[in-house]
Amino acid sequence: MSLFGFLKGKAANTAAAVMDRPVSTGYQQVEQGNVDEINGALRDSWKDASLPEKQRAIVDPQLKAYREGGPVTVFDALADIMVSGIGALAGLRVLEIGCSSGYYAEVFATKRLGVSYEGCDYSAAFVEMARRCYPDIRFEVQDAVALHYDDASFDVVVSGGCILHIPDYERAIAEAVRVSRRWVIFHRTPIVHTHGPVTYTKKAYDVDTVEIHFNEQALVRLFSKYGLHVADINRYSIEWDAAQSDSLAWKTYLCEKLTV
Repeated sequence: MSLFGFLKGKAANTAAAVMDRPVSTGYQQVEQGNVDEINGALRDSWKDASLPEKQRAIVDPQLKAYREGGPVTVFDALADIMVSGIGALAGLRVLEIGCSSGYYAEVFATKRLGVSYEGCDYSAAFVEMARRCYPDIRFEVQDAVALHYDDASFDVVVSGGCILHIPDYERAIAEAVRVSRRWVIFHRTPIVHTHGPVTYTKKAYDVDTVEIHFNEQALVRLFSKYGLHVADINRYSIEWDAAQSDSLAWKTYLCEKLTV
């Protein structure tokens, strides 16, 4: 599998054509002087109305396998770190920022975590699909850098693989901390260790987008700046980035607020 060809698999019938190729392709590193311009041009890419159906074609077979007891590494990475790091989850109010079509509600239900799940996303198209898929769950269109929730509204806030697509990711971190009562989880986070942050353009589901690969030390210091202590880290994938002469790891960080 190619360096960035994660989340690849095979689905049945009409989904097969989507699943036979990597989700993310055509990575091009952005020169530092051009980062702001590129970020501004592509910030709204994830609002593209074609994305929900394409993503769901990949997610549905994964969810089916998961319900049947099969492992799905990226799902397990989040569920396992919550169970091992937080412990008693039943009844906790959980918000997922960047929820896409809300499928982690189904992951949590499959694992019988017992949490009260809500989701929000920047894309109205994704939220519309989430409401169709899970009509009994609350979903809202919200911007991760300017959430409308009150302070400490949720016991656990999951940043669901979205800060890598947000140019002003520091504000997104601050907002996740603000609306959490105790726990913040940064899921599906691409990490390099001797470089970064590095900004790339890529095609995600054939749509031009931006992806940021974070330097781990700088990111952990940013967590600390906003009052977070890293309680646990789940590394569920690691590859060699030949272009950067560095390892590229996909990690989930469980963080606890220092002042509750």
